[in-house]
Amino acid sequence: MTGILLGPELALWLNSGPVAAWRTVFIAIVVQGVPFLLLGTLVSAAISAFVPAHVFTRVLPRNPVLAVPVAGAAGVVLPGCECASVPVAGSLMRRGVTPAAALAFLLSAPAINPIVLVATYVAFPGSPEMVAARLAASLATSVLMGWLWLKAGRTEWLRLSKGPTGHAPGAGRLEEFRLSLQHDYLHAGGFLVLGSAAAATFNVAVPHSVLNLFSDNPWLSVLLLALLAVVLAVCSEADAFVAASLTGFSPTARLAFMVVGPMVDLKLIALQAGTFGRAFAFRFSAATWITAVLCSAGVGWWLL
Repeated sequence: MTGILLGPELALWLNSGPVAAWRTVFIAIVVQGVPFLLLGTLVSAAISAFVPAHVFTRVLPRNPVLAVPVAGAAGVVLPGCECASVPVAGSLMRRGVTPAAALAFLLSAPAINPIVLVATYVAFPGSPEMVAARLAASLATSVLMGWLWLKAGRTEWLRLSKGPTGHAPGAGRLEEFRLSLQHDYLHAGGFLVLGSAAAATFNVAVPHSVLNLFSDNPWLSVLLLALLAVVLAVCSEADAFVAASLTGFSPTARLAFMVVGPMVDLKLIALQAGTFGRAFAFRFSAATWITAVLCSAGVGWWLL
């Protein structure tokens, strides 16, 4: 049937060894990642539609130094995707939350929420230390970046656009939920497909001899996958399955991929630039990338 529809030559090419291997890896990553992506966007949409912004201000300590780790830890129980975390952080700042705490939440919410941690456990069966390492490295990065902003951040770098400080009066919550879910799922799903295709291509097309140049060097392998995470921009609910497929790299390098991705990628840099200004986005993204790589390397050396 395939030969009739596509022609014998194209059908033969589609069933050739490299293409069949690419198709297998691609489908495996997508099929594993889609349920977690859907669950994550459902929770994120529910928080966006039904949880007012002032809830966050009531639970944070008044002392900014203490508010940062509390806001970072809140990511464990208040999940959100990368795209949603940026406008939520902007809303928190307009509500009076100290920027350092809002930024810590921005980084932690998509990185250490329960859906992401469960997805990581499923993607790395029999390796609970990978889940613990992801939690520790991601939380450390978010808290350190919050404290770094307290120490070195400048008000003139942060340009908050005018916007609502909470839910619009009279707005239909179910309609907000539907629109948020539709936007987040379709947007993140597209990046999942692109990331899966890129990961499958990477696995099939890059010779093992080239991979060995990086995988044999622990620092180069960590830096390579940390850069790859920025470019692929895979949703955090599904990036563990992409990382698990990169079997030629060390556990620490794959940890760096999962820690960096939810905090620094091309779409997040664009979102931050539009929400907070370019002066903030480039400085904050660069500092976050360096901090995430160092935390991943340290935690990986300790736990993996």
